[in-house]
Formats: sequence, structure tokens, C-alpha cells
Amino acid sequence: MSADFSLTANVVDVFSRSIQPAIISVEGGRIASIAPIAEAEADPTLPYVLPGFVDAHVHVESSLLVPTEFARLAVAHGTVATVSDPHEIGNVLGVAGVEFMLENAAHSPFKFCFGAPSCVPATPFETAGAEITADDIKKLFENPKIGYLAEMMNWPGVLHRDSDVMAKIALAHAAGRPVDGHAPGLRGDDAAHYASAGISTDHECFTAAEARDKLAVGMKILIREGSAARNFDALIELMPEHYSNLMFCSDDKHPDTLILGHINQLVQRAVALGHDVFQVLRVACVNPVNHYHLPVGLLGEGDPADFIVVKDLVNFEVQQTYLDGELVAENGQSRLPAAPIAVVNNFHAQPVQAADFALPVPNEQATLRVIECFDGQLITARVDLPARVENGLAVSDMEHDVLKLAVINRYQPHVAPALAFIRGFGLKHGALASSVGHDSHNITAVGCDDASLARAVNLVIEAKGGLAAVGADGREILVPLPVAGLMSDQPGADVAAAYAAVDALSKELGSPLGAPFMTLSFMALLVIPSLKLSDKGLFDGQQFAFVDAVE
Repeated sequence: MSADFSLTANVVDVFSRSIQPAIISVEGGRIASIAPIAEAEADPTLPYVLPGFVDAHVHVESSLLVPTEFARLAVAHGTVATVSDPHEIGNVLGVAGVEFMLENAAHSPFKFCFGAPSCVPATPFETAGAEITADDIKKLFENPKIGYLAEMMNWPGVLHRDSDVMAKIALAHAAGRPVDGHAPGLRGDDAAHYASAGISTDHECFTAAEARDKLAVGMKILIREGSAARNFDALIELMPEHYSNLMFCSDDKHPDTLILGHINQLVQRAVALGHDVFQVLRVACVNPVNHYHLPVGLLGEGDPADFIVVKDLVNFEVQQTYLDGELVAENGQSRLPAAPIAVVNNFHAQPVQAADFALPVPNEQATLRVIECFDGQLITARVDLPARVENGLAVSDMEHDVLKLAVINRYQPHVAPALAFIRGFGLKHGALASSVGHDSHNITAVGCDDASLARAVNLVIEAKGGLAAVGADGREILVPLPVAGLMSDQPGADVAAAYAAVDALSKELGSPLGAPFMTLSFMALLVIPSLKLSDKGLFDGQQFAFVDAVE
């Protein structure tokens, strides 16, 4: 429980664009008064108090942590709330997965705002573990803790006014909830038509020109900087003109980077580039609260006492974080206690053999449709390359960085892997496998040889979820993810250390990617072009159709 207290600091008023020394009094978890001190300007000997940071779009599951453990790491960096789309666990367990997130989050004072997943499954071209229907969404909206309709990834359905898609959007509007968007690359008239369906945000812009098209038709743009997709540098130039319609988000944040920083890092970077501090704080603190109607205080008298104390407005080093007047972090250390973690899952895949990954080709001159991945991006390209053929089979070609990619259905036993090839992972030996595979979360694996692929996949199967790296020298590291095959049941700091170890091995195997496992997890995300692999086959995201991996 929070205690009544007062503190003296430079109070940053984002609304009046002022900073003034004052005494803040907290009573019953709320700000009772803010009494200015005689000095009219900031006192450099005092710390600064400002509203807490908000991650405006994140999949908590992608941190590999349950909500309570995510919160324990995030509060140390001044984050007090998230707008959290639970569609990862929704794809595994349906509404029961969303309810798991709500139940676990209830053990923390952190202010989670969960959405009703709009696209479960994301497409009919993959196997998910569950379905969330319009009727399910209607029932979810009866819960006041469900604050919005989560990202509408079926942008073709929106553009063509598909009846099921529009019914879900209409339910959100009727319930007074905002609708989040997801429309990578949509420009001009298409962007306008998408927005006119009542979709209010987009976090998928990877160029400033695309973002301006969407801003022009009334959408708010979320500047994303996560572990895989990093768009801050491309979009931060929008700040001076469009700050009132921008927010910061991470989307997907692995634990090794979350333990180092969160939205505070984006604030620091933006200010270091010369952007106005009040505009930056509007983006980081205020806009998400207003857009999503979050129950988060903004440093006004009578508000919930949700605020942070920082050393200065340059580095934004967080000294203290308060939630409802409770000190939840101090000097980089979380004060939130651990909470009980239940284990729920949906995992039925059975062990595989190296022979399961054999890919016959029609002749020695076969051509491969190869996925090309890029560091820091979720989009991919298609390149057509000659196959390396051995004994009538297409095999990985490490010399040219063309590696075998596999997706294995985890919801049904004994289903043959879907196979293709990918360039950009750079492995020279071994294999990686993961049960985190957006959005349906089948097992995704990449490797240099079929034996290593089978071994990495089997490590994941034996644990009923996890991340695995296998080296040609017999080294193996597994991070078990027993909660829905997505999250750990261990403390956040321990998970961060375990993830750092498996990430390090993946880079020792040759990968140049900043976050190989995060990139791998998006190679089955069919709704982002141009070429991806589901458990049903190679999928062209521009044609929205399956294509052959070998010609």
C-alpha cells in the first residue's frame, strides 16, 4: 500500500510547457497538491518529476515474460503503463489466453491496458491454436480492463470492407473503444480508405513519407523501436510538426534489451537530437493516456500519483518510479515483488527426424524462391537463386548465406515441416529453433544442415516451447518457455540472462543480425510482405497466395 508523503523537485508540466520547483504532496495514492516554491525557474540542485512513460503498443509475450515480470523490469526505466495486444497468447489459447494475461497482470500495480485481439488467427493460410470470433470480442468488451480493439492486421479485409472485419470494428466503436491499425506500406488512397473504416493508429510505418500519408488522413503514428523492428531513425523527423499525433512504442521487446532500457531510451535519443523536451514528453507520456483513456495520472492535482523522478532532462536517468503513490522502483532496481505464475499451454508436436527436412528438387538446375530478411525490419524481399543440390535434394549453401527455413505445426502431431530457404541469417554452423513464431506460434527453425535443424526443433518440442540454439560442435542452449510456448515462468532477470546466452551462441554460429531469434519469429508473419513461410507453405504477402519454394 502507498504511504502519504511529499517531495521537493522541479515539476515538469507538459501542458503549460513549464518547469518550476515545487512540493508535491501525495495522499491516498493521489496527488493532493503541487505547491510552487518561490523560485520561478528550475533549480539545478533538485531532481525533476515528470509523468511516467507509456509504451503505446507492445506484445508483452514477446518479452518472454508474463505481465508481472515484464512490469518488474519496465518500472525500473520509468514505464508506468503499456497498451498491450495479447494476440500472441490469443493465437495459442484463444480467449482463455487473454484471460490468463488479465489474471496475471492483476497481481501488479503496473497499469496494463489489454486489447481484444482482432485477427486470431491472423490469416487462413496458417494453423493457429484457437480462434477469437466477433462474439468473443463482444464479450471481451464487457470487461472494462479491455481497452481497445487490437491491431487490425487484415488490411485487405478492411480495404474490401469484409463483413467479419467490419463487424469487429463496429463492435469496438459501439463499445467506445479505439481501433488500432496495422497496415505496412499503405499509402495514398489506400491509406485514406483504411483510416476511413474508423482505424485510429498505425505502428508499421517504416518511412516518414508513409507516416505522413497516414497522418494526413487522421491516423496517429506510433514510432516503433523494438528488438527486431527499429523505425525511430526513419520517423523521428516527424516530431516538430506532428508531435500531438505521435506516440512511442516497442511492439516486441526481448528481455535482454528490456532489462537495459525502454521508452526512456527513446526520450533520451529524441532530446539528444535537439527535439523540444516538452514535445518529446507529450509523445512519451501524454498522448497514449489521452488516446486510450488510460487510468494513468499526468501530474495534475487529484490525479493518481503515477510519476517518475529523473536526475536531469538530458539522460533521463530514472531515480524513482511511483504508481498510485507506491514507490515501485528506485535507482534502477525494481521494488515490485514476484507474483505466482501459472503454466498454461497448447503444444502437441512430436519429435522429428533429420529426414523430415529433406527437400527434393526436380533437377540440378532448380531455382529457389528465397526469402531475404533484413536487420531491424519485419519486411522481407524475394530473391530467385540457383539451388545447391546434393543427391537430388536442395541443401543449405553457407557460402552464399542461403539457409534452410522450416515451420512445424505445433498444434497437431506428426505434420510434415513446411520448407523454404532464407538469406540474411548468416549462420555458418548449426541451427536455431523457436516456438515464438508470429502470429500463430508454430515452431520456426533455420539451419545449416538437417541434423542440426532436427536437434534444435526437438529441444523445443521436448520443452513444449522455448528458444534453442545448436552448434556443430555439440553445444546446445535452450530457454524453456512453458507458458503457452511463449513465456517463461522464471524471474525476469534470470530470463534476460538465459536469453543473452542463447543470443550469444546464435551470433557465434555466424549470425550478423542484432536479434536473430526476434527476426526468426517474424519469418512466419504472413501479413507483412513480401515472402514468408507458414506451416502450410511459402506465402507471397503481396499476392496473398502460396507459391512454390522450388521451381
